[in-house]
Amino acid sequence: MTWLKQNWYRLAIILIMLGAFGDFPYSYYQFLRWATAIASFYLAYSAYKNKRTEWTWIFAIIGILFNPIVPFYLEREMWQFFNLAVAVIYFISIFKFKFNHGQQI
Repeated sequence: MTWLKQNWYRLAIILIMLGAFGDFPYSYYQFLRWATAIASFYLAYSAYKNKRTEWTWIFAIIGILFNPIVPFYLEREMWQFFNLAVAVIYFISIFKFKFNHGQQI
């Protein structure tokens, strides 16, 4: 249960990213941007606090790419590539990037 408690938002982002391959209203993709940016910046900060530089950069770049404030406008095919890539990165991060719980936010 603690594993799910620690990784629920990563799993949620994976599902949201995979769901983006469907045909949804624009509001779904706006929600995807907000959720992904928030989770990515949180993970970037957690990686920074745990001195995991490579994960800090990975999640910061994802957060910038999906930020809803100053959005990037790309073609649907390009977004599908990024959605799949982010889902894979988040999946890998579940097993490769574990928090040092003493330094977690």
